[in-house]
Amino acid sequence: MTGVFLKEGEQVERVDTETGARQLDLLEDERQFDPTEIERKITAPDSNRKIVDEVKKYALAHEQEFGRFPKTLIFAANDLPHTSHAQQIVQLCRDAFGRGDAFVEKITGTVDRPLQRIREFRNRPNPCIAVTVDLLTTGVDIPDLEFLIFLRPVKSRILFTQMLGRGTRKGERHPDKSHFTVFDCFDGTLFAYFRQTSDETSDYPAPPTRDLAEIVEDVWQNRDREYNTRCLVKRLQRIDKQMSADAREQFAAFVPDGDLCRFASGLPASLRQDFTGTMQRLRDPNFQNLLESYPRAHRTFLVADGVEDQVSSRPMLRDAERPEDYLEGFARFVRDNRAQIEAIRILLDRPADWNVNALRELRTLLTQSQRFNEKQLQEAHRIRYQRALVDVISMVKHAADEGQPLLTADERVTRALARLTAGQTFTPDQQAWLDRIGQALRENLSLEPDDFGILPILDRAGGLAAARRAFGKNFDDLIRDLNGAVAA
Repeated sequence: MTGVFLKEGEQVERVDTETGARQLDLLEDERQFDPTEIERKITAPDSNRKIVDEVKKYALAHEQEFGRFPKTLIFAANDLPHTSHAQQIVQLCRDAFGRGDAFVEKITGTVDRPLQRIREFRNRPNPCIAVTVDLLTTGVDIPDLEFLIFLRPVKSRILFTQMLGRGTRKGERHPDKSHFTVFDCFDGTLFAYFRQTSDETSDYPAPPTRDLAEIVEDVWQNRDREYNTRCLVKRLQRIDKQMSADAREQFAAFVPDGDLCRFASGLPASLRQDFTGTMQRLRDPNFQNLLESYPRAHRTFLVADGVEDQVSSRPMLRDAERPEDYLEGFARFVRDNRAQIEAIRILLDRPADWNVNALRELRTLLTQSQRFNEKQLQEAHRIRYQRALVDVISMVKHAADEGQPLLTADERVTRALARLTAGQTFTPDQQAWLDRIGQALRENLSLEPDDFGILPILDRAGGLAAARRAFGKNFDDLIRDLNGAVAA
């Protein structure tokens, strides 16, 4: 959701945000709304509906994989009367998931007993989905929360960090919770924005706001008159933009034609020419009361039911980098270091020389890397290629040549053993050792003779001496060939 664009002739519904009165209308001309105006000046129900449908795909996949629906917290833009974004999202989620009203609840300051609702969300199976605005951003511990959905723009890094913090708790009812998923519904711009900013704010605390009577009195007392006059002009111009036609008629008793904007623009000159007379008008209690309690113009809000939107999603890695970009960077790393890093050269050019030292070098380089690590590379492959638990050998080979298959360690070792033992006959003792060796390789991706006295599955069966007795003089060749077959 990056914005809403309405074209001439599209039907919209205008909603008076104070009375709830609705009127169908045709848009008079083209109008563009940026993300900060969505849900404040306009809502496109089709966009929200498609966002909910997109989230539903991930929620159902999570439920199928882990056997539970992810506890989900949605941050909506507002909960205003007649135009509540939070209530709209609640209804869309209830319609999309079809699991009853108790499955999705709104938890904002407008609901009855909000603290009890929070406790229920934390401790009970239902609601599984809670929609809030600000109430659950800080100070609430919900350990089993697994989905965070941002449907409201955020500019405060402190607030954004606090909102993300709702998902960082370890699972309570689900101790196997290993991660949480964040949905940035603004095309990834929230993550991009906060990745480029520091943890410190550059804004100074705002001074206490003065009311109009105080500003007028400062002008009258000649306290920093020029500055306070400018403040007064801005305040009057702001009122002019917010007042209704009825207010303009009431202001006509104090300023010509009730034109407060023109009066404000000419105020500095009026004070220079007739300071006493102008101040007498500004200090009039009736005028000041009207400046505080003038009738406001009714705010309208557009509901663009006729607008069809396209909603798509793409997973992001923890540092807000797209998986495809992360893997392309790793591919460049492999290509650039093919001649410099021995482990990469062995995998790509001399797989028969693959050994424990080469594997150790490769994993050490990834651990020390400022950008790449084995776990995050696995996650990127899972997202990009829908292949979970890809082994590190596959990562390197596929980075150099996309035609190379992406295998798990189990698939790689099973393939290597099948190739190496094809057409051969083994004694029961030898076959038992091959099974143990295969299990050890699935855990380690390479073996050396010393491992037979270290790895429990090999050591418990008699270690190196027993393995040598089983295979005889061919044992060392077997281990070397197995390592090469794993790397091939």
